[in-house]
Amino acid sequence: MYDNDISGVVAADRAHVWHHLIQHRAFDAKDPRIIVEGKGLSVWDQNGREFMDAVSGGVWTVNVGYGRESIADAVRDQLVKMNYFAGSAGSIPGALFAQKLIEKMPGMSRVYYTNSGSEANEKAFKMVRQIAHKRYGGKKNKILYRDRDYHGTTIGALSACGQEQRAAQYGPFVPGFVPVPHCLEYRAQWDVENYGQRAADAIEEVILREGPDTVGALCLEPVTAGGGVIVPPKDYWERVQEICAKYDILLHIDEVVCGVGRTGTWFGYQQFGVKPDMVTMAKGVASGYAAIACLVTTEGVFDQFRDDAADPLNHFRDISTFGGCTAGPAAALENMKIIEDEHLLDNTTAMGARLMAGLEAIKDKHAVVGDVRGMGLFCGAELVADRATKEPLDEKIVAAVVADCDRQGVILGMTNRSIPGFNNTLCLSPALISTADDIDRMLATIDEALTNVCGQS
Repeated sequence: MYDNDISGVVAADRAHVWHHLIQHRAFDAKDPRIIVEGKGLSVWDQNGREFMDAVSGGVWTVNVGYGRESIADAVRDQLVKMNYFAGSAGSIPGALFAQKLIEKMPGMSRVYYTNSGSEANEKAFKMVRQIAHKRYGGKKNKILYRDRDYHGTTIGALSACGQEQRAAQYGPFVPGFVPVPHCLEYRAQWDVENYGQRAADAIEEVILREGPDTVGALCLEPVTAGGGVIVPPKDYWERVQEICAKYDILLHIDEVVCGVGRTGTWFGYQQFGVKPDMVTMAKGVASGYAAIACLVTTEGVFDQFRDDAADPLNHFRDISTFGGCTAGPAAALENMKIIEDEHLLDNTTAMGARLMAGLEAIKDKHAVVGDVRGMGLFCGAELVADRATKEPLDEKIVAAVVADCDRQGVILGMTNRSIPGFNNTLCLSPALISTADDIDRMLATIDEALTNVCGQS
């Protein structure tokens, strides 16, 4: 413990901690921020200053809010009884959470535990490649991914990265990953009446160009997250499903951000009637109270690895060390119980509608807001320098808006060093416990920040 000597903690952090996504030169002139406590939607820094967290831990994670003693108690009790054993054996919370999770995912069957969202996606990619060797002589190994989507930080996951700046300087990448166009109608690539269907048809065009016999899977976010909070247009997902079935392509849905309530259903794909073959999830599974990620598959995918035990290469030869930690599923069970008991899916739908209506009103007031979009408590506002031409607002100005919100005591997100020229979307993903007063405060803060930074329209 730090014995209340917060200055010592700050000094230790400055000297020894390598923070995520931060240019540490900034700490030459200021202290790093230390978050020391959280309760509900509020967090406090080392100076005792309170902030409303409108992005659930900075990266869309703390779905049920801070300070949940029942989750902490569940983790503590489980760790004392049995903290860890390799995933080659089972555990009580691992079995019970898998059962509970599958109950929420009709059509799915098997849960593979892993360490992080990036690694969950890596597992899915490995399964696709192994199936290609087992069934197709190694040929059907290509994995399609969508422009603006993001699937993780490892080299394999970055090979499927639709955000150029996230992947910059980390190549060369793994071969066999092929991009397909994004589906953001506000940044339309085609002038057509049914944009959703046209954007999906573009995927088929890539498949035909590459050769259907070479494409094993299509990996998509249900709602694009860090690429600009993009809700696919009408008819998009129906057409995507048809294309995958037509060419015998596995549909892999990356629910690392949208999963476990964020959009108002248990999973984002359930908003669109999609029937995936593989689903990956992480962040909200235990709301950040313990590390857990999952790859969930259909029984059909699982059965492709149920072969002659005499062949040592037939099963899925993979290990995820901390996939055997029991804290994750213990926390996830209690997290899911809270969402059920407190009717947080309904609250997410209601508060999400309030948030979107408020963002539309801000758009009417401020010409700098070009588009608002979202689903549930997962919303974005794209800022533009000129509404007529849709010229994106300079990233530094968008960052200044976020900084002004921070000054007012609300932590907001934005597309950040992801897409050259298009890091211009404000991102909101508050905890599913948000109240009407919470939503109204977020909206008032954004309204004031836009006035302060961009002026009155």
